[in-house]
Amino acid sequence: MSAAKLKVTTSSKPNSRIAVAVEVPADRCKKSYDEALSKLSRSISIPGFRKGKVPKAVVIQQLGVKRIQASALESLLQKIWTETLDQEGIEPLCEPELEDGFETILENFNPEKLLTLKLETDIAPIPTLKKSSGLTAEVENLIFDPKKVDELIEQSRAQLATKVPVNDRAAKKGDIALLSFKGSFSDDGSEIKGGSGDSIEIELEEGRMIPGFIEGVIGMNINDKKTLKCQFPKDYHQEDAKGRKAEFKVSLEDLKIKELPELNDEFAKQASDKENMNDLRADLEKRLKEDTERKQAKNRQDSLLEALVKELEVELPKTLIEQEVRVIVEQTAQNFAQQGIDVKSMFTPELVKSLMESSKGEAEKKLRQKLALNALAKSEKIEVSQKEINSKLKSIEEEIKLSNEKNIDESRLKEAITDDLLQEKLFVWLEENNTVLEKDPEKNKDQSKEKSSKKTTTKTNKEKKSSKTPKS
Repeated sequence: MSAAKLKVTTSSKPNSRIAVAVEVPADRCKKSYDEALSKLSRSISIPGFRKGKVPKAVVIQQLGVKRIQASALESLLQKIWTETLDQEGIEPLCEPELEDGFETILENFNPEKLLTLKLETDIAPIPTLKKSSGLTAEVENLIFDPKKVDELIEQSRAQLATKVPVNDRAAKKGDIALLSFKGSFSDDGSEIKGGSGDSIEIELEEGRMIPGFIEGVIGMNINDKKTLKCQFPKDYHQEDAKGRKAEFKVSLEDLKIKELPELNDEFAKQASDKENMNDLRADLEKRLKEDTERKQAKNRQDSLLEALVKELEVELPKTLIEQEVRVIVEQTAQNFAQQGIDVKSMFTPELVKSLMESSKGEAEKKLRQKLALNALAKSEKIEVSQKEINSKLKSIEEEIKLSNEKNIDESRLKEAITDDLLQEKLFVWLEENNTVLEKDPEKNKDQSKEKSSKKTTTKTNKEKKSSKTPKS
């Protein structure tokens, strides 16, 4: 026989939270108490009694009524909450919180009487959009800069440069110095963690080391020794070094300069798979133009999404925000680890707490974007078919084979593909049903003060079709 239906009352709370009041009949309370007492009787060991044969009166005398009631209440709470969720169709995002607290309920718990439980939990928000079409977004128009081609070529020259020894002058900016150094904090003389090195090549360019280090090496001669006065930036990643003054005992062991290769066809072959400089330049220009177009398309999507989010009506539950914050912090840690930084020593409890606090704004922004797109998909019935998913899977089969990845979770792969395809469809819909204004980039600050930037209106696809001249 199934248990009688529970009497449940629900009410909405701010931030996508729900309050649930449940009346637990006295017979359920008594049953839970008797079960707890029986369970303890079977498990308790008391001298003079065989295990499992201890009389219940002795168990109550040994353990006390409150301990038995606490065990009964814990079991009752778990069962009643599970039944309530099933009965009312509630899908919680987190464990429930007792409005009065467990200790208060236990204090007033009487197995012979009806019990009213008041709980709260976060539930999934229901996002809605005030409107999704006819929106106007604004974005800066990215223009391909031919100078970028020269910059990339110069970077390649620097990478292919030959290091030539220098021994007839002092160190200058741009030189490569072979240094040995040992650092200590000025305030207490303690050694700086990671602040020492033997025979390390350092390019004498601004930003390579903390302020004062490179500047101090410039002007030194080979075999010179010097104590450099420096100061760590206030936003330095190492917590115990932030803003502190330091001294570095430095020895200049060798000095070299970079001898850049000539810009000829031989350089083109070394720097790329191209046979001459003309082909190299043409290839770089093509890639940079494609990159500019990709960035422009991404900027358009971001501006449309920003406009859509402004139309979103939703209350964000605390649970979802906390989950998103954890994802951001974990991604930050992974990025540092990929750069070779010791995450375990760097990510102290204080830093993690600080990161979680500072990431709340970003977490809320990302959640609003996701929910806005979800609401758009639902309202416009935009979906991804199984045929589209299978087609995409087939197209990336070769990539998966080449990656030699053996432990691929197929369900997660399909989920990721579905999300990507759906997002593509959603942004296509946004482009077709809304307008993006492309601003010309400001040439300089003075001009921006004197006149407003020009705007180019990009019509929606629907507007383009309607504005075509009909054929006679």
